[in-house]
Amino acid sequence: MAEIIANDASTRRRRRLFFVIVGAAVLATIVGVGLLMNIFERKQEARNPFYRVVELTDDTEDPAVWGKNFPLQYDDYKRTVDQVRTRFGGSEALPRTPTKADPRSVISQSKIEEDPRLKTMWAGYAFAKDFREERGHAYMLDDQTLTERQQVVKQPGTCIQCHGSVYVPYKKAGDGDLIKGFEKFNQMPFFEARKLVSHPVACIDCHDASTMELRVTRPGFIEGIRAFKATQGVQNYDVNKQATRQEMRAYVCGQCHVEYYFRGAEKRLVYPWTKGLKVEEIQAYYDEAQFKDWTHADTGAGVLKAQHPEFEMWSQGIHARSGVTCADCHMPYKREGALKISDHHVRSPVLNINRACQTCHRWPEEELKARIETIQERTFKMRNVAMDALMDLIKDLKAAKGAGKTEKELAAAQDFQRKAQFYLDFVEAENSTGFHAPQEAARILGESVDFSRKGQIALRDGKSVARAPNAKP
Repeated sequence: MAEIIANDASTRRRRRLFFVIVGAAVLATIVGVGLLMNIFERKQEARNPFYRVVELTDDTEDPAVWGKNFPLQYDDYKRTVDQVRTRFGGSEALPRTPTKADPRSVISQSKIEEDPRLKTMWAGYAFAKDFREERGHAYMLDDQTLTERQQVVKQPGTCIQCHGSVYVPYKKAGDGDLIKGFEKFNQMPFFEARKLVSHPVACIDCHDASTMELRVTRPGFIEGIRAFKATQGVQNYDVNKQATRQEMRAYVCGQCHVEYYFRGAEKRLVYPWTKGLKVEEIQAYYDEAQFKDWTHADTGAGVLKAQHPEFEMWSQGIHARSGVTCADCHMPYKREGALKISDHHVRSPVLNINRACQTCHRWPEEELKARIETIQERTFKMRNVAMDALMDLIKDLKAAKGAGKTEKELAAAQDFQRKAQFYLDFVEAENSTGFHAPQEAARILGESVDFSRKGQIALRDGKSVARAPNAKP
């Protein structure tokens, strides 16, 4: 009897083990099938990065229409209204009372009120009237339209190239020819051109509507990069055919974040790159062209206003040499479900260190932020040294002019002011506070100080002790 009972117990244990094994196998099969289905669905999502809700054409300029097919990117794009101050850049949202002339209820802080020395540097020029901290792309068109600089000088339609979505308006104005439309816009008064533009930078300005490939649409850059490539021995460069995809991730930003000037009576927009991208090469170009932005009100010097040469400064830095582009840091990739997309909330990497920096730099956020701010702090201190030196030169030049010194006696010092001011402004107007190329920014500011001090010596001695680089004999 005991043996029978033992056999029955053993049989029951085997049966229970059998059912456990079968159950585990079924469960594993269900989990495995579920996992495979999930992987398959994710792969299908990744293969179909958007749903074609509307048809996009080469004339679809409204970003809201593109947003129907690309809602994730469009949601990011709309966030460029954010105003967040970093230690050395960005803007706080300052409330203002709207008026009929200026309906803005929020603006950014004034740079010329933060540092009144800028008014002296730009004496006699529109920037001495109004110059504010940069804001996001959402504001680029309105801020240019409503700046008080418009009250000082009649700006040309040339300005609109970098402040609005101009690809479709250019084509319309040129009857399908982008360059002809660009040339027509250049010769219009700004407010006439403004009536033809509806949006700030939009999807169509950087993407082909049929393939979504990156492209350059700004004639100024198309011509400028062709001129620069020629200095490297590459003739007739076509950026939209010859640039790599990674290069395009810098070029689409470099369409606007550059130094430029308006050439001739037709106010044609030109990027001064035929000698190269460095500050001294651009300076040499302007000297050869005998170009000046204005005559300084205090000194009589023919001086230059640097614009926003982020592309030129970046090109001299370690990130450019390493193949890291603007989009890698300002529009880093992120995951949305199975999709890998660029973050279209274009902003300072300091506000997005995890995605912008830690992909390559495996250190804590606090350490990376400290490194960034150390570079910027040192650049800002050097900028102040250069600014003080320039103020001294302008003061001395003004006094010498008031004392009756002739134009011939002032010429050498005025030439030094022209160079000291442009070098300083090249860093001042470049919105990374030295981060894009720290050593280059330090070199430029150091040479600016040198030019200012040599200008003072030239006034004291009545002659130039050392000719300014690129000065005419």
